[in-house]
Amino acid sequence: MTVLTWSDDRVEQLKKLWEAGLSASQIAAELGNVTRNAVIGKVHRLGLSGRAKSPSSAAPRPRKARPAQHMMRVTRPMSRGNTALAQAFEVEVEPDPVTYDNVVPMNQRLSLLELNEATCHWPVGDPSSPDFFFCGGKALTGLPYCAQHSRVAYQPAADRRRAPAKPSTR
Repeated sequence: MTVLTWSDDRVEQLKKLWEAGLSASQIAAELGNVTRNAVIGKVHRLGLSGRAKSPSSAAPRPRKARPAQHMMRVTRPMSRGNTALAQAFEVEVEPDPVTYDNVVPMNQRLSLLELNEATCHWPVGDPSSPDFFFCGGKALTGLPYCAQHSRVAYQPAADRRRAPAKPSTR
């Protein structure tokens, strides 16, 4: 391996090629017996910075015309803190209509403290609201729910896969 020093002639040639806008690889090939990295190192040691634009990069390339796309912007509320589990934006959800199956007679409704093994443990409503209660109907033997709520809670796997799940009001 031959170690070449940067002679004054080679340094002058490097400066001219660098100012002409050639790349480090092109200069290395022009000088011969020198690597691209050696050219880059010498350029930095000499403090050469400004250089002419190469003819190919001097003129901006024409851009392809794209059809105008209409973007819909959604304003989102500012939130602070950990937002990993936060909703991206709030959506008002209309309450589902109450069906006859979800109606529990007033005299059958129980609080948590009133439940026992013989009563249905099906929760109805939002636990944080004062109107929350449990079904309180007669539970099936060995199950925590009455016949109606057992049909909802214990569906065969095949039935769950066939029909899309409907949000139930508990």
